[in-house]
Amino acid sequence: MAGLSLYFEDSHDDLDDFGFDDYGSECDGIRITAFLDAGQDNLTPLGRLEKYAFSENVFNRQIVARGLLDVLREFSDNENDFISVMETVARMSEDGEPTVRAELMEQVPNIAMFLHESQPNFPAAFSRYLVPIVVHYLTDPNNQVRKTSQAALLVLLEQGLICKGDMETKVCPVLLDLTEPSSDDDYKIEAVAIMCKLVTMLSKETVEQLLQRFCELCSDARLFQVRKVCAANFGEFCSIVGRDATEKLLMSKFFDLCSDSLWGIRKACADCFMIVSNSTSPEVRRTKLSPLFSSLISDQSRWVRQAAFQSLGRFISTFANPSSTGLYFKEDDGRSTPSLESMSRGNSGSDSTHTPPQNQHEGQARNNNNIPPTNNINKETEQTDQNFNSFLYWRPPLVDISQELEMLKGQGPLTRTEGEKEEEVVVSSLDPATCFQIQKVLDCLQPHMDDPDVQAQVQVLSAALKAAQLESQSEEEGQSESQSEEEGGSESQTPEAAAMAMIVTSLNHSCPLPPSLLQNVIPQQLLDQYLSMTDPAQAQTVDTEIAKHCAFSLPGVALTLGRQNWHCLKDTYETLATDVQWKVRRTLAFSIHDLALILGDQLTAADLVPIFNGFLKDLDEVRIGVLKHLYDFLKLLHAENRREYLYQLQEFMVTDNSRNWRFRYQLAEQLILIMELYSHDDVYNYLRQIALTLCSDKVSEVRWISYQLVGMPFLGLNFSNELIVRFCHCPKWVGRQAFAFICQAIVEEDCMPMDQFAQHLLPSLLSLSLDPVANVRVLVAKALRQSTPFLFRAVFYLNVTTHQHDIVY
Repeated sequence: MAGLSLYFEDSHDDLDDFGFDDYGSECDGIRITAFLDAGQDNLTPLGRLEKYAFSENVFNRQIVARGLLDVLREFSDNENDFISVMETVARMSEDGEPTVRAELMEQVPNIAMFLHESQPNFPAAFSRYLVPIVVHYLTDPNNQVRKTSQAALLVLLEQGLICKGDMETKVCPVLLDLTEPSSDDDYKIEAVAIMCKLVTMLSKETVEQLLQRFCELCSDARLFQVRKVCAANFGEFCSIVGRDATEKLLMSKFFDLCSDSLWGIRKACADCFMIVSNSTSPEVRRTKLSPLFSSLISDQSRWVRQAAFQSLGRFISTFANPSSTGLYFKEDDGRSTPSLESMSRGNSGSDSTHTPPQNQHEGQARNNNNIPPTNNINKETEQTDQNFNSFLYWRPPLVDISQELEMLKGQGPLTRTEGEKEEEVVVSSLDPATCFQIQKVLDCLQPHMDDPDVQAQVQVLSAALKAAQLESQSEEEGQSESQSEEEGGSESQTPEAAAMAMIVTSLNHSCPLPPSLLQNVIPQQLLDQYLSMTDPAQAQTVDTEIAKHCAFSLPGVALTLGRQNWHCLKDTYETLATDVQWKVRRTLAFSIHDLALILGDQLTAADLVPIFNGFLKDLDEVRIGVLKHLYDFLKLLHAENRREYLYQLQEFMVTDNSRNWRFRYQLAEQLILIMELYSHDDVYNYLRQIALTLCSDKVSEVRWISYQLVGMPFLGLNFSNELIVRFCHCPKWVGRQAFAFICQAIVEEDCMPMDQFAQHLLPSLLSLSLDPVANVRVLVAKALRQSTPFLFRAVFYLNVTTHQHDIVY
């Protein structure tokens, strides 16, 4: 603002009053509020403000509007003067020149923040004077003024500067008027956009007042722009108003929007599908939304299909059972993420934080789905034994197969007699081909029998085979006995028959390959569509990066299905891991530690370790994903498997580009964590040399973090001597400075007993107090000062007099 010209062109006398003739071209540096200074007009500052705020010269009025914040500060010491200024602002808002009104509105957010900070002195000034101006400008005939007021309103809401009362009594009524069917088209489109943006900032009660109008706007047959805005923000409305209102009022509108004639509207529905699904009951999600989503997957528009496939994994994640997965809903990036404390940080392809919901709307979305609060889960996790993770060994509840039984083709109806709890069903015997498929699945599961969930699967399959064999034997023993059973009706369902029914249903309603048949968590059609994302044909007809989207959402899909259904995804994961696009492999590399936590140690060792080993030899863009979460992955392995990687850690020192120092920095960060996973001897034999090499890196950032790495473990006398020779006696001052920092880290981390530190390292540290380089002496002094209690005891142990080294102290 200070750099703007301050010429006031009412008359030549005005210029003389300010003495601009004397300033010449230098007047550009004069402050904007210069018109308040005393001149030859004998007016008070308020009088001058009045004079130029309503000057006939438009430029003068613009300058006053542009400098309102400084004007308010000038008069903030006196309440009466301040109120006079606010009255002047209110009258200026009626200026006939649009540029003046736009300038004034641009200053409103800054003025509001100033008033918020000075609220004890002026508690109602903003609500009384400025909010009405903002609301009034929403209906201004000038487009620029309206756009400026809309932007100002959003800023005020984001900063929390408008109270709930003003929002409900001043803003919302205007928005409702502007969205009336008879309203001007431009006003209506703008008002709908504002309304939808305000939804995430309003309370549930206020949103409910706008809900009926929103439903009407979703069906606006004349303005497709209105429908498109509604479709893009449909999820926000659903997440706030809750499940009941979503299913009763909004669901029918969503179906209409998903079948809209314009592909842009259908695409917007696909983008927000997961949020809508998260706001519905499991029954609606399975029976209504799943077929609706399938229609978007097969939409005639490539852009709609592309958006649907990108949202497919997120939609599948809404089928997760919260009681077993510990999922909560996260609105900022649209993913359902594990809330367990044990889940590592990081996601597919980028870093993310698994933090609890930060606002009331995320909490509302979580409550709508009966998802337990994350703090309760964390408390349970903290109470478990250090070596036992409840997440790794959870037992899923028995699945409800009543719907699948009803779907059986060619079978008797599902019946339930009064007073009985067990369901009755007629199930035909398994044919030889089906039995062969089940036996093939059993053979595949045998190597993983140590996993409790695999054991459960084997029990179910074995029961189905046993039931089939028994029924086959009974048929051979007597045909008459079988006929009497048919005439007598259905028998009570035995556990074996129930298992057999589930197997038959799975085989009848899924793809031909046996390993992908046995899941009852999500609709099979959704799983088939997800597995098809690795098909090269999809990349040609839908999206060239569809495999990357599949890889990004795979951990969420795996968590939804559970480790007992990993066989559904195993082949797809292996296909993605060998994809020719490095971005796909990179995405998997960033999330392989999360997937390992989901699958458990047995499946990880069998199916993920080979892929992990392949990533270690991949491009640097892929290796960095593994390296960034190396500790998180290694800690999930058994000790004998983990030890194999000691030989490979050295390979991370070699990169495709030697200037990629951040790669080495990340390695040092991970080694600090990894040291706790290995024995003292392994650290000394394998990690010591890597750490020392990093301490001599050309990049200072790598060296400084590596000093912490060296200072953490106590590796004995030989290592102490190596530190002294390599750093304390280093001919370069950087190495000697490093020795001081390493000693400080050793003391602070209590890595070495006091007597041994005093005997082996302290004399060398003190000798550096007389180093010719000031930077070395400064760091030695800092190390001694920050570790004074410990070091004084060490000095006393050596019987060293302090006056010999008074320069240090």
